[in-house]
Amino acid sequence: MSGHSKWSTIKRKKGAIDAKRGKIFTKLIKEITVAARMGGGDPDANPRLRTAVIAAKTENMPKDNIERAIKKGTGGLEGVNYEEILYEGYGPGGVAVLVETMTDNKNRTVSDIRHYFSKSGGNLGESGCVGWMFDKKGVITVDKSVIAEEQLMEVALDGGAEDVVEEDNAFQVQTAPEDLNTVVEALSKANVAYLEAAISMVPKNTIEVTDEKTARSLLKLLENLEDHDDVQKVHANFDIDDELMETIS
Repeated sequence: MSGHSKWSTIKRKKGAIDAKRGKIFTKLIKEITVAARMGGGDPDANPRLRTAVIAAKTENMPKDNIERAIKKGTGGLEGVNYEEILYEGYGPGGVAVLVETMTDNKNRTVSDIRHYFSKSGGNLGESGCVGWMFDKKGVITVDKSVIAEEQLMEVALDGGAEDVVEEDNAFQVQTAPEDLNTVVEALSKANVAYLEAAISMVPKNTIEVTDEKTARSLLKLLENLEDHDDVQKVHANFDIDDELMETIS
């Protein structure tokens, strides 16, 4: 199981996604705005924008919110200019952590992120220190109750996916980044509902976290990072077995 899968599974179990829907909308609006600013406001001609719009629709974001975010990006409405910065570091237990941010004040952002790493017993590193441990992939999460693995495998691979990986209670369809939207369309045509579809950084290998204190510190770090307004996504290369997760949940 990849670290992406483990962190996604933990968030779903804790209900963090539903509890922080307003914050998720804010992050999605930032991504849509920046994607539109960089590549234009037509999702059909702008793959990054198309992916962002799919992610927003998955979260049931109202159409008006999506259109307003696109207009801000293309200059049709006044908006804030955000800078994209990727931070890299090591969390408790030597776990590699990537933090994708969009900020209008990078001094504030780096100060806060460095504080979170230090507080957890980790450290913020130099650019490139852990990025090589991850591969950029399109990731589509499908609940196990929706479809059998064999059927999903057939639909996904025929649609251009690279692999289907089993999680605790879901399947993770992995694609090349440029093929994400094509595979999403293939699943939609086959009436396969999905929980999430996004470009993600998937770890090549994972670190098994077996110490309870380390696990608690790591999860607190990841939660603090994701809760920050300037943080878009957090990726980490870890695994925690289910028995330990039950202990610390």
